[in-house]
Amino acid sequence: MPKMKTNRGAAKRFKATGTGKIKRNKAYTSHILTKKTTKKKRNLRQSGLVDSANAKSIRKILPYL
Repeated sequence: MPKMKTNRGAAKRFKATGTGKIKRNKAYTSHILTKKTTKKKRNLRQSGLVDSANAKSIRKILPYL
């Protein structure tokens, strides 16, 4: 059987944690930052975890995660 291909766009966006959960960066940080509060921008800098509903489909496109 041939090797499975990793989706390269997803590989740049997601990493695995030590416990096997999938880590992601938060959205809404690239532009229109003047109207966002400092507190909101600071909280967007921290990474989040992928919801369990989406984790299965991400694991499918990242077989070697």
